[in-house]
Amino acid sequence: MVTKKECLKQVREVIDGVLSTVDKKGNSQSRIIDIMHIDEDTVYFLTARGKNVYEQLITHPQVSYVSFKNNKSIRITGIAKKLENQKKWIDLMFEENSYMNNVYPGKTRYILEPFKIISGEIEFFDLTQKPILRESFSIGNYEIKLKGYFISEQCIECGLCVKNCPQKVIIEGTPFKISQEHCLHCGICYENCPVNAIEKIE
Repeated sequence: MVTKKECLKQVREVIDGVLSTVDKKGNSQSRIIDIMHIDEDTVYFLTARGKNVYEQLITHPQVSYVSFKNNKSIRITGIAKKLENQKKWIDLMFEENSYMNNVYPGKTRYILEPFKIISGEIEFFDLTQKPILRESFSIGNYEIKLKGYFISEQCIECGLCVKNCPQKVIIEGTPFKISQEHCLHCGICYENCPVNAIEKIE
């Protein structure tokens, strides 16, 4: 098991990650962004007003952020919001990340704007253990939606899904059940069920 606090701590320790946004033409754009601050709920970052990513954040605030360390990935998806009290937040982030003073010395730092992800989901994925582990945590009041594969009452208990599962995380029963926290979402059970008893939740 992993906690939300541990996920946020890992993101902060890694600092560098990939932030993806959408441009005017609907194309995805990705770049390295440093996470400058965390609290008990979410992550904070900054970017300069002259950069394309700033315009993208303002016009289309839906973002995805990915951080990776020791085969443990964390993906954060949600809504990014520009913060009020710009000077206060920029000064705080520069105090916590002193290397930024070499990038934007003196008052040039105020070309930057602070953002935080205010609503969304944190997804943790650990490939270092077997079975693998995945966990999800909400940011703000976001309601985490079910996804992956589920076995319906149409299950005939043939055991083919158990045999095929690469992580061996399907439990026999009436009906059989997939251990969601260990599921790869690979779909091999879905593709091979002889009675289409396995449903994919988008």
